[in-house]
Parts: sequence; structure tokens; C-alpha cells
Amino acid sequence: MQNKIQIGILGATGMVGQRYIQLLEDHPWFEVAWLAASDRSSGKPYGEAAKWRLDTPLPERIARMTVSPAEPAGAPKVIFASIDAAIARELEPKFAEAGCAVLSNSSAFRMAPNVPLVIPEVNAEHLHLIEEQPSRKQSGGYMVTNPNCSTIGLVMALKPLEERFGIEQVFVSTMQAVSGAGYPGVASMDILDNVVPYIGGEEEKMEAETLKLLGKLDGHTVAPLAAGITAHCNRVAVVDGHTECVSIKFRKKATADEILAAWADYKPLAGKNLPFAPVQPVQFAAQPDRPQPRLDRNREKGMAVTVGRLRKCSLLDWKFVLLSHNTVRGAAGATFLNAEVLASVGMLETGAETAARACGAGTTA
Repeated sequence: MQNKIQIGILGATGMVGQRYIQLLEDHPWFEVAWLAASDRSSGKPYGEAAKWRLDTPLPERIARMTVSPAEPAGAPKVIFASIDAAIARELEPKFAEAGCAVLSNSSAFRMAPNVPLVIPEVNAEHLHLIEEQPSRKQSGGYMVTNPNCSTIGLVMALKPLEERFGIEQVFVSTMQAVSGAGYPGVASMDILDNVVPYIGGEEEKMEAETLKLLGKLDGHTVAPLAAGITAHCNRVAVVDGHTECVSIKFRKKATADEILAAWADYKPLAGKNLPFAPVQPVQFAAQPDRPQPRLDRNREKGMAVTVGRLRKCSLLDWKFVLLSHNTVRGAAGATFLNAEVLASVGMLETGAETAARACGAGTTA
């Protein structure tokens, strides 16, 4: 792209907001043009408002940018949002009504019937639900969501198996990184030398979102996958990378070689030339003690899911372990990939057009 698409970040000072900034620094299609956060940060230079927590330097251009109020007026046409669900319920529709494409990491509208919940390798066709949103008809704006960080890794591993063998039941137990709780997240005295077997709302999200993602677009809504699923979610003393132990029952018999082939053959975005699309989205680690967060979370710039320890399950059919990078594949990178798919089909504007048409111009929020 000759002209980069101008991006606004809603919730720019948070951990996912910071990851947006880090990963957008060298993005060939998108450029950060606007930052917004809470009232306590508004009006300050970003370098003063945000306590930078990532392992690369804060870009100087971003550090000098002034944090704007979290209002549609003056924002660019495309918004990457990562804000608390309660705040998102109020703000995200306002931006959509003002003509913005809102690509959200929040849980607020994931299960809304007319809002796409999308992993591009899994269910890009669900993006058609955009056309069912009132704001799309009124101002052109819309909302698209990416799933919960623990759900993304699970669904990416399940999708090629569901296509070939069908799924009847899934049992999943997670060991989730502390970065999934944001900053400051879990207090050190709670997580060091400990496992916390509770993450509020996580199990319910994982169960409901998985069935919607693997469901079929049926007219104006999504018919969820007809399968049983139960999840146990735990917080562990790992910085980045969610590990999940999965047992699965198929509708058709499958051998180990057939399962490995399903994962290896699954390349739905091949040839699309999307900057953040992994070449091999699901990768098998043959070593008996893999995947591991420190060794496998950064495969394909953090966008691939690693699976391993495939073996027979004495209760269901098969069991395996998976790992995904929760703040890259499970959050910021997921938003980027949704935006790249939309841009590739002409549903995001070019940078020049965005600059000429600030979100909210001629509309009321």
C-alpha cells in the first residue's frame, strides 16, 4: 500500500494498547495516528501517560503524541479498541454510529447476534454479519470482535479437526499467563509459588465463544456448533503464553496420522499476502515435552498455535497440548489480522481517504 491506513487506538495506555503500538511500528499497511485513553491520561503526551511495559523501546513519535479524549470526534476512520467491557458497551457503539470501523478486543459484543466474532483462519465468512448492524446502514460504521485470548488457541487447533472428523465433545483445562490479566494484573504474592484456579468469566467465555466461532453462518445469524464443551481455567506464574490441555471426541474415527495431516494441511490464508497471517497457523511440536511458553510462544511472530503431545485419550478419543501467545495471537495480532482481511476486500479506507474523512465528521455520536 502506498498510503498507510490511519489507525486510532482506544485504550492506548493498557497492555494490549501498548502491544498494538509495538506491533504497528513496522506494519506495512497501518499507521498509528490517534491515541485515546481514560480522562486521567487525556491531554498528556503518551510517554508521560503510559507506563511502558514491553521489551522494545517506546517509539519516540508515539511518546510525543498527545492522548485524546475517548470520543469519536477527530478520530480516524479505523479504531483498534481494547478497553474494559463495561466501558466498551458504551463507547464502541458510539464510534460505530459515527462511521468508524471498530475492531475490538473487548468481550462486550462478542456474543451479539449481529456482531462478527472472527478468527480469519476459522470463520472469515462471518464478517458478513457487519451488514446486519444498524450503524452500517446509517453511517457505514460497524463493530468486529476477536475472541478471548484462551479461546483463540483452542479454536485454531480444533477447526481443521472439526472440518475433517466432526466434534462431539471437548474438555479443556488452561494454564494462563499473568499478562492476560493486564497490568498490574495478579499481585505477586498471589501468583508466585502458586496456581490460581479461577479467572472470572473465563470459562463461560471459552465455552460460548468456541461454539459460535465453529458455527455456521445461517442467513442473518450464526448457528453454534452442536457439540459439548467444558473448560477449567487457571492462572499460572508465566508472563506470556497460554497453555491448554485438550481432550476431544470426534464424530468420525481418526488416526494420529490423520490428525497430524489435518493440522499440517490447514493453510486457509495461503496466498492472501496478509502481513500478520502465519504461513502455518497450527504447528506440531514432536518433542515429548513440548509445547512450552518460553520456547514456542513466538512462532511466526507470535501468530501461530503450537500443538504437541498427541496421544490416545482413555475417556474420549484423543488428547493434546496447545500453546498460543495470549497478547499477540490472542489480542493485538488477532485485531490486526481481522483488519487486514477487511482491508484486503476494500472495507477499510486508505490513509489519504481516512485523513480527509475524520470519524464523526457530519455525524453525531
